[in-house]
Amino acid sequence: MYDQPSVRDLIEAVKNFVDETAAPNLKGHAAFHARVASNALATALRDMDARPANDAAERTRLIALLHANPESDLTDLNADLCQRIQSGAMTLATPGLLEHLKATTIAQVKVDQPRYSGLKTATL
Repeated sequence: MYDQPSVRDLIEAVKNFVDETAAPNLKGHAAFHARVASNALATALRDMDARPANDAAERTRLIALLHANPESDLTDLNADLCQRIQSGAMTLATPGLLEHLKATTIAQVKVDQPRYSGLKTATL
């Protein structure tokens, strides 16, 4: 049995230290770097929360779009999609491709930039 903190707990502890202890005592360039560090840690936490569901949804869409083996892994599916797009075998006229690309991009923007002004419009 593990009695050590989880990765999430460790990231949250560092983020709390940066936000509550370090950043308020910093000025100028160091304060800017503290904000960058805090934002990076927040992104990591959002990614930890969203990745399993995002990857599963992306994999499901790719299996349908590519008529792929249901056992295929996400890395192989994305490599196949890239190859088909590069070769011209798939274009934006391919049914389902634009929808897949949009859904994948929106999922990533929700992790990377959840306050992005265009996100609300994109999800309507």
